[in-house]
Amino acid sequence: MPEFCDVALPVPLEMVFTYRVPGEATPVVGGRVLVPFRQRRMTGIVVDLHDRKPSVKTKPILSVLDASPVLDDQLLRLGRWIAEYYLAPLGEVFRTMLPLNAEFKRAIAYRITPEGQMALHLAGMSGSSARSRRTPDEQAAEFRVLDYLAAQEPEPGETVQVREPTLRAATGASKLILSGMVRKKWLAREDVSAVQDATRTVKIAVLKSVEGKLNDHQRAIVDTLAASGGRVAVEALQGLEVPRTTLSTLARRRVVEIIEEPAAFEISRSKPRPSFEFDFNAAQQAALARLREAVDAKKFAGILLHGVTGSGKTAVYLAGMRAVLDAGRSAILLVPEIGLTPAVAADLHQIFGEEVAILHSALSDRERAQQWHRIKSGEARMVVGTRSAVFAPVADLALIIVDEEQDSSYKQEETPRYHARDIAVVRAKMANGVVVLGSATPSLESYFNAKKNKYALVELPDRVEKRPLPEVEIIDMRQEFQESGQEQVISRKLAAEIKERFERKEQVMVLLNRRGYSPLVLCRTCGKTLECQNCAIALTLHKREHKMVCHYCGYTAPVPKACAHCGSEYVYFLGTGSEKLEELLHGMFPQARIARLDRDTVRGHQDFERTLNALSEGELDLLVGTQMIAKGHDIHGVTLVGVIGADSALGLPDFRAAERTFQLLTQVAGRAGRGQSPGKVVLQTYFQDHYAVQYAARHDFAGFYDKELRFRSWMHYPPYSALANVLIRSDKLDEALQWSGTLGKWFEQNRHEGVRVLGPAAAPILRLKRDYRYHFVLKSPSREKLNSTLRAMLAYAAARKIPRTQVIVDVDAIWLM
Repeated sequence: MPEFCDVALPVPLEMVFTYRVPGEATPVVGGRVLVPFRQRRMTGIVVDLHDRKPSVKTKPILSVLDASPVLDDQLLRLGRWIAEYYLAPLGEVFRTMLPLNAEFKRAIAYRITPEGQMALHLAGMSGSSARSRRTPDEQAAEFRVLDYLAAQEPEPGETVQVREPTLRAATGASKLILSGMVRKKWLAREDVSAVQDATRTVKIAVLKSVEGKLNDHQRAIVDTLAASGGRVAVEALQGLEVPRTTLSTLARRRVVEIIEEPAAFEISRSKPRPSFEFDFNAAQQAALARLREAVDAKKFAGILLHGVTGSGKTAVYLAGMRAVLDAGRSAILLVPEIGLTPAVAADLHQIFGEEVAILHSALSDRERAQQWHRIKSGEARMVVGTRSAVFAPVADLALIIVDEEQDSSYKQEETPRYHARDIAVVRAKMANGVVVLGSATPSLESYFNAKKNKYALVELPDRVEKRPLPEVEIIDMRQEFQESGQEQVISRKLAAEIKERFERKEQVMVLLNRRGYSPLVLCRTCGKTLECQNCAIALTLHKREHKMVCHYCGYTAPVPKACAHCGSEYVYFLGTGSEKLEELLHGMFPQARIARLDRDTVRGHQDFERTLNALSEGELDLLVGTQMIAKGHDIHGVTLVGVIGADSALGLPDFRAAERTFQLLTQVAGRAGRGQSPGKVVLQTYFQDHYAVQYAARHDFAGFYDKELRFRSWMHYPPYSALANVLIRSDKLDEALQWSGTLGKWFEQNRHEGVRVLGPAAAPILRLKRDYRYHFVLKSPSREKLNSTLRAMLAYAAARKIPRTQVIVDVDAIWLM
């Protein structure tokens, strides 16, 4: 066994760390080890085993966590590629790739030191105990801690460690007090983090023998158990109207036994489609044949599947995945939103049974670990999930499908800032597999690549069963104001169309891509708005919760009765969010069954499934929502879609504003008329002449693509250039200005051939989460030149002592705000 190993740790340092391998340890490349790092214990990935003795003293690894690699050679290569391309620390990349946090429990413990024992001894000699000393609260708490730790000692002169939660609960000491005692050297703080069993379990109450008298509460539990075959989950019994102690009493009397069993995992509560024996049209058959041919060749191939909304792209995906499974190979299906995952998973589960695994951030750590191990063991070969599912450890990967490939949620907004669509392409290349990018509104970059023959372009130009695309009627809200004499949220035309659908027992969706009740609070006296304390963003009124909320950092404040700046009582709530729209619709149609779908009503994936199931089952008449309702949902009863304020994004200082608006309008329009009845879209806009609105109304992607591409070429924006956003941030304005100025001078003095640099400039949102923000935008037709320039800039920043965590490099940035 080699003497040393290099370990990638999840820290913001672009280096690996060398540790000594003890004689009894047998680490493997791609496996995890537990190592000391400064004053902590951390898990890292072994990237090399060698006998090269480093020039500095090395620490030994504490333990080996895996006998075999958790990241195989292909995933290790992929991780290195991500670190290189996105300029991210390798250890942070590997942490993102492995959803195994549940298997490592971080814990801190304290023990009393000789100095602490001396302090306690001197306090005792003064004639008063720590508990009765007349001292300030902090000092009293310190001596309570010393008293408690000293009382835990098994023998004189020996010390024991007490974990932080136990110590704080027993003494009432805060973290601040414990840290102060460590600085005084009265306590020693030690990291006792360790591996733990991440198996999900559930407690089951099992009925044994019923002897003796039972009171009414005990009888209720026993009767429930008897009616359920003698076994019920403890969580289910807690729903009974009995005291929690009743079950414990029955367990002590041995009437009931409490056991733990591995918890089952429910893939989805969504109802699958009734049948998957699709009658494919000619275009679908051609697309499926092209996909199967590429998979059978066992060589890399990229396919852009461009199909209008309702053209049956999902059916092609599922048929392709079934062919892969029949061949004994594996496939990954990526979807952009957590809300889409359960519905797709339900479909997959009906076709593939237990061969399906699901991965997304709404799962608990233990659930994600359970699903990961099912995939790693080969138990599940079909994987569906959001962006992190692209790292699923499947064997013999044949096919990766990226549904709604244009969606911005595939881009991670924290380190490593990878784009799952692009990672899917790279992983498919490494695996000699096929990647399918599917969308009704492809990103300009993907469509441009297809036109340049980097991908095969496969078209589905018609809806299934020759259903027509929905008619789109544009309502000019400027003219609406002139005719009605007042500002309207819901135009007269949209209100009439909704009423007509209700009379015909049809369903309606209304999109307003803005959460909350009112997005702006304005003082009519001084003209100032109520802003977040941490961000340069106006707070949004959430009426039901009766508070003001920042949608960026989560800061909350009470609803103002007077202006915070001048004290005036003339506070005005401006604008409309989805909560207010729901209230307006309830007032207009009091008999209608209306629900809302946004981040305020959806706390977990079960809420999302419950609402969509209700819509599918005809239990709702109208669904109001943000962009969560715009993509992927196949509800046959919806014949009308109303769009309110979706063109507001056109005013943002972002070169992708028109593309995003066109995509959102087209996608939400595609929710209408997916059943037997034709659909209609009523699109309310203040920018009816804008080309994004006009092309969306005509369902004309090619026309939009050609026009937008001309603007991109003039300004050297993607797809004609690679782009990176460099963000300098600090909670001190002077530091942010100084650092951005320092880097700005470096860019001026070091001309980089083929790289355009814009900035420094204040970011459109100057302050976010307490940090002031300035940025540079870099553009280059050469990704290699862009990457080398960014690396040189980071090296210079490090030399000038600018903290690496305060310089954010976002390669292929899609959000410049």
